[in-house]
Amino acid sequence: MSGYAKGPAPLASGASSSMRLERFRAAQVSALPESPHTWVILGDLHGRVRRVREIPELEEADGVILTGDLTTLGGTAAAQHVIESVTAAHPAVFAQIGNMDRPEVNDWLEARGINLHRHVRPLLPNVALLGVGGSTFSPFGTPSEFPEARFSEWLEALALRAGSTPILVLAAHDPPYNTVCDCTSNGTHVGSSAIREFIEVHQPAVCLCGHIHESAGMERLGRTIVVNPGPFSAGCYALLTLAPTGIEVSLRRLPR
Repeated sequence: MSGYAKGPAPLASGASSSMRLERFRAAQVSALPESPHTWVILGDLHGRVRRVREIPELEEADGVILTGDLTTLGGTAAAQHVIESVTAAHPAVFAQIGNMDRPEVNDWLEARGINLHRHVRPLLPNVALLGVGGSTFSPFGTPSEFPEARFSEWLEALALRAGSTPILVLAAHDPPYNTVCDCTSNGTHVGSSAIREFIEVHQPAVCLCGHIHESAGMERLGRTIVVNPGPFSAGCYALLTLAPTGIEVSLRRLPR
């Protein structure tokens, strides 16, 4: 589980199972690929990878993006089991720590060359994937928690490194504050204000997040689609597709 979550819940109120953004600024439209490209988005795996091969879209996907909480308070060995299980099903993987992963996991991902946390990774020639893992402080003192100011610093550094790349995709384990993606079961919004501010200023095409298991859903902040797929530990995932006609994000769930 994440620091707040107690399990999956139905799609958040006001969210939809599929959102399509038909056009961005003209520069972004012209930067979209000439043929569709799809990535499978998994968050909050918590070591439960047995069903990865059951994802029907996996074989044809361009790659897999793991947004955090690979383990539950686990270190290198636990993370290695997760990554090796996923890469056995699809070799193209980017991953980052969540708040429930120990700091040594970040170092192991770095050494393997697949780390997203504090990195800008190319997805396509005109598309950059920006990563920021961990979470803001929770009541539970999980291993990888950081102050909002640190997230602000990291995110601005990533924006500078992304430069003039037309299309940005942000992978943030912590959801932006006050959205359908950061609401706990008691109705409290616990996401990151720094991540929300970054989205409002820089307007990435998509923000992929997680952390709050019971807050699976999607909404827009300006031009940005914000999506929390829900925990893959419960079979939840999302698909991100970049096509000539636009960008599509959809929520999926494996049959029980």
